[in-house]
Amino acid sequence: MSSKESFVQEIQNNYRYKGDKIVLGKAKLDGEVLTDAEISIALKTMNRHGLIAGATGTGKTKTLQILAEQLSLKGVPSLLMDIKGDLSGIAAAGESDNKGIQERQSLLGLDYTAAGAPVELLSLSGEKGVRLRATVSEFGPILFSKILDLNDTQTSIISIIFKYCDDKGLPLVDLDDMRKVLQYVSETDEGKQELKSNYGSISPASLGTILRKIVALEQQGATAFFGELSFDVNDLMKTKDGKGMVNIIRLTDVQNKPNLFSTFMLSLLVEIYETLPEAGDLDKPKLVIFIDEAHLIFNEASKALLDQIETMIKLIRSKSVGIYFCTQVPGDVPDEVLGQLGLKIQHALRGFTAKDRKQIQKAVENYPISTYYKADEVITQLGIGEAFITALNEKGIPTPLAHTYMRAPLSRMDVLTDQEIESIVKESTLVNKYAQDIDKETAFEILTKKMESITAEKNTAPPKRAGRPRKEKSTIETILSDSTTKSFIRTIGNQIIRGLFGKISRR
Repeated sequence: MSSKESFVQEIQNNYRYKGDKIVLGKAKLDGEVLTDAEISIALKTMNRHGLIAGATGTGKTKTLQILAEQLSLKGVPSLLMDIKGDLSGIAAAGESDNKGIQERQSLLGLDYTAAGAPVELLSLSGEKGVRLRATVSEFGPILFSKILDLNDTQTSIISIIFKYCDDKGLPLVDLDDMRKVLQYVSETDEGKQELKSNYGSISPASLGTILRKIVALEQQGATAFFGELSFDVNDLMKTKDGKGMVNIIRLTDVQNKPNLFSTFMLSLLVEIYETLPEAGDLDKPKLVIFIDEAHLIFNEASKALLDQIETMIKLIRSKSVGIYFCTQVPGDVPDEVLGQLGLKIQHALRGFTAKDRKQIQKAVENYPISTYYKADEVITQLGIGEAFITALNEKGIPTPLAHTYMRAPLSRMDVLTDQEIESIVKESTLVNKYAQDIDKETAFEILTKKMESITAEKNTAPPKRAGRPRKEKSTIETILSDSTTKSFIRTIGNQIIRGLFGKISRR
C-alpha cells in the first residue's frame, strides 16, 4: 500500500462518525487535494471547545464563518464576537457565480448552494441592534474590579461595598448606584459608622481612586452598558425555520476598550453557566460561542481572572456549550486554557523573526505527531483557505493531523450594507424588548433620600437648650471673688497666723 493510500485510509477511519457531522473540507498530501479524505467534525463534540489560529489574511474569519453557518444548518445557535466588523455578511447569500468559489468546490467535489443564515445583531454601545446590558450586581466584585483595573487593596474594598449593599438591601444596577454608595460611606457620619462597625475602616484615598476610575469607565461609554433590562441568555438560543440563530455582537467601536470587552465576555460566560441546566454530551450543543481577537481577553487578565476562565472552560461544556477562540498565534491563549481545546484549526504562520519561529514550534507541539507531514515546515507554507486540523472523535480521542483544503462559506464573504443592517434590525423581535429603560428604586434613589433626610434634620434641629440661668452676684460676692481682694485676705491671714504662733511660742 502506498503512503497516499495508507493516509487516505487513516483519515477515513478516524474522521468517520456515527452521528451528525460538519464537513470542513478535504485532506491534502504532497500538494494534491484528496477527494476521498474528508475532514469533518462530529457535531456532538462541538461542546469540547476549540482554537482557530493563523496570521492575518490566512482565512481565520472565513473558517469561523463556515463553522457558524454549518451549525445554523444543523439547528445549533451561535454567538459571534465581531471585532473587525467583517462577520455580518453571514446573513446574506454568497456568490454562486464566483469563479474562485466554483473552482474550490469543484476541486473538493462538494456542491455549493449559496445561502445566508438567520442573524440577530447585538451591540454593547451605540451600534444598531439589540442592546446588551447587565447590572453592576451581576458583574460581581471581582469582574467589576477588573473592568476598573483596580489593585488588590481596591478590589477588597469593592468586595466590602458589594457585601454592604447586599446586607442593606441596596440594589446596584448602574454606575450611579455604585458612585452614590461610595459617596454615602465616605461623606456621611452614619455611613462611615456603619461601614467601620461591621466591615472595618476604608481609606478615603482608596475610595477617591475608585471614584476616579468609575469616571474614566464612564468616559469609555460604559454608562450605556450598565443598567436594565438585563440581557436574558436564553434569547441567544433561538432557532428560525429550523436553523440556529447566528447572534453577532458588533464590537467595532470597542477595540480600544479591552477592559470593557473582556470583562463583559467573562460576565456573559458566567451568566450562561449559571442559567443553563446540566446537560452533558448531547447529540448537538445548545450554543457555540466564537470569541474573535481572543488576545483582548487574556492580555491584561489577572491571575484570579485566568483561573476563573480556566474553570469556566472546564465546567461550561457540561451545559452543552462550546467556546472557540480565534486569534493569531496559539501563544495568545494561556496553556491552561489551550489544553482544554479539543478542535484545533491552524492556518499559516509566518516565521520572519525568532519570536515567530518560537510560536511556530509551540503551535506544532499542540498537534498529534504525523508521519506524513513535516509540520514545522508545512505550517509556514499553507495557502489562504488551508489549515492544519485535528479534532476529537466521538470517543474523545484526537484525530490525525490533516493539511486541509477548506470549503468556501455559503454566505457572503463581505460586510452587509447599511440598508441590509437596517432591515435586520427592523425585523428583530428582541430590539424593542431591550430598547426600553427600566428605572426602579435602586441604591442611588434610596441613599439620595437618606442623605437628603440627614441634611434636613441638621438644618431643622432646635438650638441647644440653655442651662439654668446664673444668679447675679451680690456686691460682697463680687468683691470677695476679685483676685486682688483674695490676695489681700491671704496676706492678712498669714500675718495673723504668724502673730498667733509667735505668742504661743513665747509662752
